[in-house]
Amino acid sequence: MKTFALSPSTGAGSPEVAGFFDPRTFSIQYVVSDPATGKCAIIDPVYDFDEKSGASASHHADELLAYVKEKGLEVEWILDTHPHADHFSAAQYLSEQTGAPTAIGEKVVEVQKLWKEIYHWPGFPADGSQWDRLFAEGDTFAIGELEARVMFSPGHTLASITYVVGDAAFVHDTLFQPDFGTARADFPGGDAHQLWRSIQAILALPDDTRLFTGHDYMPDGRAPEWESTVREQRETNKHLAGGVTEDDYTAMRVKRDGELPMPKLILHSLQVNTLGGRLPEPEANGKRYLKIPLDALEGAAWE
Repeated sequence: MKTFALSPSTGAGSPEVAGFFDPRTFSIQYVVSDPATGKCAIIDPVYDFDEKSGASASHHADELLAYVKEKGLEVEWILDTHPHADHFSAAQYLSEQTGAPTAIGEKVVEVQKLWKEIYHWPGFPADGSQWDRLFAEGDTFAIGELEARVMFSPGHTLASITYVVGDAAFVHDTLFQPDFGTARADFPGGDAHQLWRSIQAILALPDDTRLFTGHDYMPDGRAPEWESTVREQRETNKHLAGGVTEDDYTAMRVKRDGELPMPKLILHSLQVNTLGGRLPEPEANGKRYLKIPLDALEGAAWE
């Protein structure tokens, strides 16, 4: 199975993008680098967790570090697009390994407030202080000599953002590959109308913009893919092409989401990811424990 692909720079101001596919969670991690300076950012890194044994490990994050070392890159940012519901974030681990700052969208505080109630964490600081920087719509920052821009892209979650770096956009869980469609909008704080509007803003980027998605579920058994263009998505995405209206889309999304079971790691991962990728503190016996609330996500479909 293909688990790595390199999308080369298309010229001045364009990043080189290395994508790493994790078959366990169907997630893609990215190393986005500036060819002129060797500076890079890591986007949506995965910290490994096996829900059957309770084992945790840094295998995938270490693979990213090995790539960075092999290519002689310097990590300037560790970025998450949103608080993930299907894998642990390795942001904190990678920040400790590289010294690079962590960042996420500023609306993460709203997600923290939601999950603070779900987990019954009365003393939890839902203020975003677990990251070094919180990005707002329109914020810019640098990766080497490349300018990166932030688009607020809610709908899948309250806090989802898109990173636009030169001619590349990291669209997380809004658009999937055209043959799979678009993301669900039924998590706590999700909204199908907001997701539609976020997708339209992404599709308003230049036609040749390279779009890099956060997951691939390999429909019909094809090999994993995670790169497309704005033009390809607009013309061929199965949920969007052919004159689909906002009402058409939201009706489809609500119906489809109502039939989907929750991700198997949602209750595990949000208590790590709302802490910026930090595992729970060890208890008196030196062990770490996850807290799983029962009957917290009412109405979710059963597998």
